[in-house]
Amino acid sequence: MKKPVITIVLASTLAFGAIGSQAVFAKPVEIAQNQPVKVFDHKVINKLNVENIYKNIEYLSKTPRVAGTEEEDNAVKFIKEQFESYGYEVDLQPFTFYGYTPPHTIELDVTGYDGQLNPGSFTYTVSGEVSGELVYAGLGTASDLEGLDLTGKIALIKRGDISFAEKVLNAANKGASGVVIFNNTSGAMNGTLGEANDQYVPAASLSQAEGDALAASLSNGETHTATLKIEGARTGESVSHNVIATKKPTNKKKDTNNVIVVGSHHDSVAGAPGANDDASGTAMTLELARVFKDLPTDSEIRFITFGAEELGLIGSTQYVANLSDDEKNRIIANFNLDMVGSKDAGDLVMATLDGQPNLVTELAQASSARLNGEPTPYSQGGRSDHVPFAEAGIPAALFIHSPSEPWYHTPEDTIDKISKEKLEDVAEIVGTAVYEQARFDNMGPKPKKAKKIKADKQAYHEQNIR
Repeated sequence: MKKPVITIVLASTLAFGAIGSQAVFAKPVEIAQNQPVKVFDHKVINKLNVENIYKNIEYLSKTPRVAGTEEEDNAVKFIKEQFESYGYEVDLQPFTFYGYTPPHTIELDVTGYDGQLNPGSFTYTVSGEVSGELVYAGLGTASDLEGLDLTGKIALIKRGDISFAEKVLNAANKGASGVVIFNNTSGAMNGTLGEANDQYVPAASLSQAEGDALAASLSNGETHTATLKIEGARTGESVSHNVIATKKPTNKKKDTNNVIVVGSHHDSVAGAPGANDDASGTAMTLELARVFKDLPTDSEIRFITFGAEELGLIGSTQYVANLSDDEKNRIIANFNLDMVGSKDAGDLVMATLDGQPNLVTELAQASSARLNGEPTPYSQGGRSDHVPFAEAGIPAALFIHSPSEPWYHTPEDTIDKISKEKLEDVAEIVGTAVYEQARFDNMGPKPKKAKKIKADKQAYHEQNIR
């Protein structure tokens, strides 16, 4: 229930799930609140239809949308068609990247073992179907494998001490035809071998409980033959796309020459349907584009969905890199929608790359104060598509719920976890914030260019290795 008030109160701290833990949130910009909800807000709110957002999430999250795959291409076509159905001319911006396509099939069968096995993959593992005696190989270190003949066998290795890649290479050097690595702690294991290597053999992951059970069986003198099947894994050049729908100013004579970007990423990680991450942001971008199509505005608004965000913000980085200096100067705001609908996540927060307020946070805090009675907090955070914009000196902020849901990057990120109430709340806050700036004769905050920030890309890369 929206409850407009005059007094604004903001908690100083909040656990910041996907962006950082126990982040300290900045105090809001002082906001003059003369009326609870402006009449102009209703021009947006009355047009929004949360059912549209929900249905588009449902469609997009039927299957994972890994960058460079046919499933991502299908998502791009759907997004383009939706934009066009609203009356937009749509640009597809293709880009090539060298990356890894994860497997679509991972199967592990162990003869004589009655327990259930749910194997996962490692980024950069190779495809193949191999069979052989299952042999426990400790932590897979050189000393663990000393004197051990793994020729034609499949090594069962515990996580710890050395990298996943070293474990696979050590076993391969001893003749192993495949490797199964199990976790040393509870929970899912999202692992990477770091980079492509021709010396890798097919490798899969298991949970701690699954691995311990197999290791115990082997230590009891039982013999097992394992068959490991991995299909679809590939390393090489792939193509992804950004999808761009542009709303030109309604009256050229009143054109401010400013550009506002509202965006999200449409790809997901392997094995995850990505209902919240980030079909929610993509579907919200589509709905906001529909709402704004016939609203009078004096600024250009670009609605963009980016590809290959999960592989390192590749799509948004490509987009910003291809902007001219004039375009960079014209873009006054980037509203980035990422994971905005999970019922199992925390409260709505914003993140800016430098942790400082900018035009986006000012507009959104003013709109959330009008709609909900208090401004949405912000703090420092990266790891999403607002980063390239901020690095180019463009005011940008990420909209996300924190802490993140427990289904983040898992097969359980499905449509049944989506909250229509949260979707509606974020769409109203962002939609009215954008309209406050873009409508004719607005008296909102003036654009302020942020200081250009040089991001530590190596640190970012290391932070996201799993």
